[in-house]
Amino acid sequence: MNILSIQSHVAYGHVGNSAAVFALQRMGVEVWPVHTVQFSNHPGYGAWRGEIFDGDVIREVVTGIDERGVLGECDGVLSGYLGDAAIGAAILDAVERVKFANPAAYYCCDPVIGDVDRGVYVRDGIPEFLRERAVPAADIVTPNQFELDYLTGRRSGTLREALEAIDALHAMGPRIVLVTSLQTAETPAQAIDLVASDRTERLRLRMPRLPIAVNGAGDMMAALFLARFLREGTLARALSLAAASVFGVLERTEEAGSNELLLIDAQDECAEPRRDFAVETL
Repeated sequence: MNILSIQSHVAYGHVGNSAAVFALQRMGVEVWPVHTVQFSNHPGYGAWRGEIFDGDVIREVVTGIDERGVLGECDGVLSGYLGDAAIGAAILDAVERVKFANPAAYYCCDPVIGDVDRGVYVRDGIPEFLRERAVPAADIVTPNQFELDYLTGRRSGTLREALEAIDALHAMGPRIVLVTSLQTAETPAQAIDLVASDRTERLRLRMPRLPIAVNGAGDMMAALFLARFLREGTLARALSLAAASVFGVLERTEEAGSNELLLIDAQDECAEPRRDFAVETL
């Protein structure tokens, strides 16, 4: 399996490609990483160094891959943190090139906009680009709860409202929606829900809420969900295995009191997660 992953890269820590690439490789997936930014660390620290790449750089790298004659072997394209709205057009160009070479390839868009604690934290123009162009072009989208509400203009305070928002997101184009963190009125205080939908079925997975807040878990979840779906072929197995892997890494991170995902320490969780979370039909 080959996945083209176009998102951010940090030298220290595990977010964006720095979370997705190794997790996928431990699964046995061949990854072609293209970086939208190269930062010293994620901006959540309040200070960082590095630069945001422009769309031309993205196009040049993808053109070089295309010149190797391998885009037809690409099974999926994954995008995450953009850095700048102009990069988005280059990503959609890459998706178009891959799908021309392999019409069966999937495009998974992780629409990184913000979260409930911080609100919108990306540059101006990025949320609009994601809503108007990237999400409609995607086969799979993996928003968190804040992003689900932002993209659809709705509020998902209850499970019913969340499902209606998911339906609204389907109507924008994506065949598959995975909400990576959902806290509704029906969710126990010490739990977190993940909901996956492919229009024909809606599935919920409930796992314990760990007392930590680290960056990169959503990036890792999007990557593993895409790869598991491509490999397993079912929504339920993709949701169960990807969630178990992410939880295993988070659990190890919480035990160690780390501020960064301990992806290397807990790498076996990516290939063979110890947990087996139940998935229920809604």
